[in-house]
Amino acid sequence: MKRTILITIAVVVVTFLALFVINKLTTKGPGENLFAEAIKGEFEISISASGEIVPENSVNIKAPEVNRGRDFHASDLKITDMVPEGTEVKEGDYVATLDRTQYDNTLKDERERLSTFRNNIEMKKLDTAVTLTTLRNNIKNQMHIVEEAEITLRNSQFEPPTTIRQAEINLDRQKRILEQRQKGYQLRVAQVKRDIATQAMWYGRISRRVESLEEVLAGFTIKAPSPGMVVYKRDRRGNKIKTGSSVNPNDRVVATLPDLSSLLSKIYISEIEIRKVKPGLETEIRIDAFPDKMFRGKVYTMANIGEKLENSDTKVFEVMVKIDGSDPALRPSMTTSNKVIINKLSDVIYIPAECVHAGIDGIPFVYTKDKTKQIVVTGESNDKNIVIERGLEPKQAVYVIQPENAEDFKLAGEELKVLFTERATARR
Repeated sequence: MKRTILITIAVVVVTFLALFVINKLTTKGPGENLFAEAIKGEFEISISASGEIVPENSVNIKAPEVNRGRDFHASDLKITDMVPEGTEVKEGDYVATLDRTQYDNTLKDERERLSTFRNNIEMKKLDTAVTLTTLRNNIKNQMHIVEEAEITLRNSQFEPPTTIRQAEINLDRQKRILEQRQKGYQLRVAQVKRDIATQAMWYGRISRRVESLEEVLAGFTIKAPSPGMVVYKRDRRGNKIKTGSSVNPNDRVVATLPDLSSLLSKIYISEIEIRKVKPGLETEIRIDAFPDKMFRGKVYTMANIGEKLENSDTKVFEVMVKIDGSDPALRPSMTTSNKVIINKLSDVIYIPAECVHAGIDGIPFVYTKDKTKQIVVTGESNDKNIVIERGLEPKQAVYVIQPENAEDFKLAGEELKVLFTERATARR
């Protein structure tokens, strides 16, 4: 019985101790999260921005040009089929097909018109040959009539004057008829030449139109201009151009073949922070698809003009970061997390930025654990911490948020107000 009681008491004691330890481990005192410690060491000033991988150089895969210099009305082009993005292709390999329906119908109509004009020209030539042959025969016959009239006139020299006069009048009349027929023949030839030239002009125009349509349709099967990996082009709204998309006549690129040996990370920096960025700054790059890998690079180029991104009211500047080296795992359009390192300070004291407060006068101060409202001189800052140039010592504890009894804290560091005022005046 005693043994049972002892065992029961031991179990209760062990359980109590276990619960006590667990409670201590899982609960924190009322002030344990209220403080942060001033740290002395290296301080990094950086700007973080997300982005995506883009190639520095690439070959464009374009749809055929149909609007410029063409002797026909061009309609919108639509992609009916396209290889999957990421497909490896060789030069001359199939990439995409454009909708041929309207252009095929137009080509059929133009070929029929061309055939009609060809037949008309042939018929015109045949009719003209018959007509001109008849006119030439009439002229020859008239020339014989004139010759006969001349003979009659010569033979009438010894005839009465009336007979001679009739012969002269007849010769004159036959010569006029000959002259009229010769002029009529010349006019008819000129008219025929003009008609045939007009027909030939229309025939040439339609022939060029047919050739142009055939040339355009030959390009409706788009092939790779060089070897590489197919990457879909994005339109102005950021949507990928793919099967079912329409081709912009002013930008006929439907896909690209990027050079994977030289890649960039395209990021956008706000207009407030862009002044800190300059070419050559070191950048740490992480790929969302490979979170354990880190790549390094440098700021390569910066846009001179800001822009507004979709669904955003703030202006941003496009910044290109060139990734050092190459890695077969990297692919265009992969999402990146970038940290542009603006500066690194050695042996400085810094605390979380939320620990620093300011009054109406703008003078910064912190609340220390020893019940002091300490005026401080601040320096550079990043997205988390801020440098304290004067006013704090390493490992000194400060309140993260304003304490409840802040009015009871004693004020210290009033001599630093002068330095704050001098700096504020210099900035103006």
